[in-house]
Amino acid sequence: MAFTTYTFAVCRDSRFATLKIVMPAAGIQNSLRERGVRLTRQRRILLDLLDRSGKHLNAEALYQLAKEKDPKLNRVTVYRTLKLLKLGGLIDELDLLHFEGDQHYYESRLKQEHAHLICLRCGKIEEFFGEPLQKMRRQMESSLGFKIVTARTEMGGYCPDCQSQLAQDSAEKTRAEQAG
Repeated sequence: MAFTTYTFAVCRDSRFATLKIVMPAAGIQNSLRERGVRLTRQRRILLDLLDRSGKHLNAEALYQLAKEKDPKLNRVTVYRTLKLLKLGGLIDELDLLHFEGDQHYYESRLKQEHAHLICLRCGKIEEFFGEPLQKMRRQMESSLGFKIVTARTEMGGYCPDCQSQLAQDSAEKTRAEQAG
């Protein structure tokens, strides 16, 4: 029996304790190979950018970053690869509460299940990993009888910076009303 070794990476730019499971490159290649997909150099660039950018990228942003690594790469390749990786179950397509209209974002599915928290004022996105999500999943499966195979959780609110700014704006408005 073969065991897979995973690397654990802690996201340090977040207020939340985040732990993501990063599948080694060989695991990604094997996963694609099992689905009959060749991992070309350009596909590898795109998948690497999705895995390592630390951001939720839309197709255009992914294209711009990829073009820096391979000037010959074109938009058609990006869109075809995104479709292929999505159909292959290796990436998720997210709308992130449609904060920026109909824009879609992509992230690797190789991470541990997590929730997205989107600031409705500035658009900042935080990822939350942890036992509370797993507990909620188990409760839903138990009480509703579902076998959950995939989940996406998105929550909207205000980040600490925007909460401070909103409180300051509200206080200034109150002072202006009282003075006027």
